[in-house]
Amino acid sequence: MPQVIFLPHAELCPDGAVLEAPSGTTVLDVALKNGIGIEHACEKSCACTTCHVIVREGFESLDESDELEDDLLDKAWGLEPDSRLGCQAIIKDEDLVVEIPRYTVNQVSEGH
Repeated sequence: MPQVIFLPHAELCPDGAVLEAPSGTTVLDVALKNGIGIEHACEKSCACTTCHVIVREGFESLDESDELEDDLLDKAWGLEPDSRLGCQAIIKDEDLVVEIPRYTVNQVSEGH
């Protein structure tokens, strides 16, 4: 089973985390299931950028993003070439190293 390694984030995951991740699940779902509260204002429907993550290792193992995701990512804070929406990044058979950006464009935390 692949692992998702979340790098430390001051608020959401101060010590980082190494999590088992069944193939076919999203980065966002793995985080949420394990208590890492990545924001997801649109309830995982690919309609916002609050679940923006940066895939530091394993990016090439993910399916390519579609045009809608790319358009949304253009609005994300701290966009990088290896950025993805956590709700759209489906884990395959390779480990991933993921960084959660410090900020989102969300003005108010939804408190999910």
